[in-house]
Order: sequence, then structure tokens, then C-alpha cells
Amino acid sequence: MRARTTESVPVSKTRPVESVLDLLGRRWALRLVWELRRNALPFSELRRRTGISPSVLSSRLGELIAAGVVERDPGRRYRLSGPGRELVRVLYEINRWAERAGVSSRSELA
Repeated sequence: MRARTTESVPVSKTRPVESVLDLLGRRWALRLVWELRRNALPFSELRRRTGISPSVLSSRLGELIAAGVVERDPGRRYRLSGPGRELVRVLYEINRWAERAGVSSRSELA
């Protein structure tokens, strides 16, 4: 089966974990999900919190929206969709793992 593409991220119905890893492995994608875990935020606030360039931020948000992880509300703020909120639960588990493993920096993972 040939994978179709959403934005520049391949989407495969036969290998969903690969599709998810392709999407979430893109730089800033998980950070954006993490930033949106509590509140809907406007583009400018996401940019301020992350320091992402406007073009990359726009691209990542578009990919996350196309994948159904993020939504844009009528007030032009970005928020997590139902599946995005489910993903945050996984991120909380990763955070707990990192705390138990004593991981506090990238160098500790190397």
C-alpha cells in the first residue's frame, strides 16, 4: 500500500506508529504539544515561549492540525484536539520516566 502525504509527513494506514514517529519526530512538534497541554494559545505566545521562527512554527502547526493533533479555535488560538490530549498523557508518562531515570539533560541520554 502506498502512503499518502499530509503536508510533508507521510501517513500510512498500515504502519500507524511509523507515521506518528515521523510527525512527532519533527523538530518542535512535541514541544508545541507540550506547550498546548494546559491552554489554548495564540501564535504569538507559542512563538514567545519556544523561540521558533514564524515559518517553522506555521509549518509545524499546519502539520499537527492536518494530523488531527491540534485545532485552531474561532479566536485564532491553537489548542489540542481530543487525540492531542491523549498524546499529552503519553508525554506525562515520558516525563515521569525521565524523572525516575534521573535524566535532566540531553547529554545524560547519550
